[in-house]
Amino acid sequence: MKFLLTLLCLFVAFGHQLQAQTTIQAGRAIEIRIVGVPPEEAARVNNTYPVSEGGYVRMPYIGNVRAAGLRPEALAQSIEASYRAAKIYTSPTIQVISSSDETLTELMLTVGGYVRKAGPVKYFRGLTLYNAVQAAGGANEFGSMHRVRLLRDGKVKEYDLTEIASKTVAVEPNDTIEVPQKNIFGR
Repeated sequence: MKFLLTLLCLFVAFGHQLQAQTTIQAGRAIEIRIVGVPPEEAARVNNTYPVSEGGYVRMPYIGNVRAAGLRPEALAQSIEASYRAAKIYTSPTIQVISSSDETLTELMLTVGGYVRKAGPVKYFRGLTLYNAVQAAGGANEFGSMHRVRLLRDGKVKEYDLTEIASKTVAVEPNDTIEVPQKNIFGR
């Protein structure tokens, strides 16, 4: 009897550990595949997607879908239902591949403009706008930290990175940051 009780406890503990490993977490990446749609549409959806710090993935045509805390099967059902509800696809089948391996894909953002090393910058959880610019070598002698632009989801916001409040703005994977040229006033 004692052996059965110990075995049951181990089974329950292992089950909880397995469940924790298979839930999708913010700051990680997941792979999403779709079938049951034309090939050109599948090519638009099939991709590796970053899960934002807020716990969402940005899907083509339907926008943000809650992902963090869900099991891959539950997220797949949610995405399928969203595509059907929006009348984009009538019978999609979604497959979500989540990995406990943090290196499923390297999450990146882009820093350009008047910085010392323009190009991709590795994203990590907690990365701020200021830190991303510094990871690109900081503004060069012609760059202005007063009007740094953050492009996300087709929207542009401008920040003055000489102010403390702007230095702590969180960035997300796939953001684009642009350091502009100084104007005639040196700003």
